[in-house]
Amino acid sequence: MKLYPIETGNLKLDGGAMFGVVPKVLWQKVYPCDENNLCNWAMRCLLVVDGDRKILIDNGIGNKQDEKWLSHYYLNGDATLEDSLEKLGYKPEDITDMVITHMHFDHCGGSVKWNSHRTGFELAFPNATYWTSRQQYEWATEPNRREEASYLKENILPIQESGKLRLIDEEGEFIPNIVFKLYNGHTEGQLIPHINYHGRTVVFTADLMPSAAHIPMPWIMAYDTRPLETLKDKERFYKEALENNYLLFLEHDLYNEVCELQDTPKGVRVSKSGKLEAFIV
Repeated sequence: MKLYPIETGNLKLDGGAMFGVVPKVLWQKVYPCDENNLCNWAMRCLLVVDGDRKILIDNGIGNKQDEKWLSHYYLNGDATLEDSLEKLGYKPEDITDMVITHMHFDHCGGSVKWNSHRTGFELAFPNATYWTSRQQYEWATEPNRREEASYLKENILPIQESGKLRLIDEEGEFIPNIVFKLYNGHTEGQLIPHINYHGRTVVFTADLMPSAAHIPMPWIMAYDTRPLETLKDKERFYKEALENNYLLFLEHDLYNEVCELQDTPKGVRVSKSGKLEAFIV
């Protein structure tokens, strides 16, 4: 098995929204912002190559939306999903499994692309099975008012219409060496892949822990629909992570790809962080 970070570009989001009730005087010490209070965030995906299977976890924001819509997020950086795959010698057609942790636009926008005539949409990964949780899919297709702006029909409905969508109802190992676990709070049924990498568990934390700065227990995004549920699920996750020495793969942290955890008198904190290649063989 091989693991490859896949950079798809960055976006800027308000620091207050990303850190919720945590005051700026605290969060700006660990995650910088610009003069408009905007922090720069990665949209980092993970490619798992395991034998004949090429499994991509999340796929960034895509490029289907118009310039006005995209301008709200100040996209930056030179990386694209296609270029990052190509540098490793892969094409979108090579992906066998497309795992979507949840269907917010910055996690699944690359699932679908314009067709060649720009008259409709088609799957960006035509040979892949698309995976997400049934709970999340139902939440995304009948969204609440708080989240509806994050769910774009053009990112979601073409997958279902293709017949390639596989919905899971419970936790389990649906792909060899990858266990899907479900967490609530940020959104319902967020699917968090736990990857068995040569005997060690690497967890793609998505928006359960978007960055190393979000590790302290109350550092929760204002975007979360049920922050008290997030707290409960973070506590459940930390217990497992500490007991089993999980390596956390961070989707949105511009400065760290992964981190490890430690228990301290002040609660769970980061023990080490950095590039994935420094932590795995």
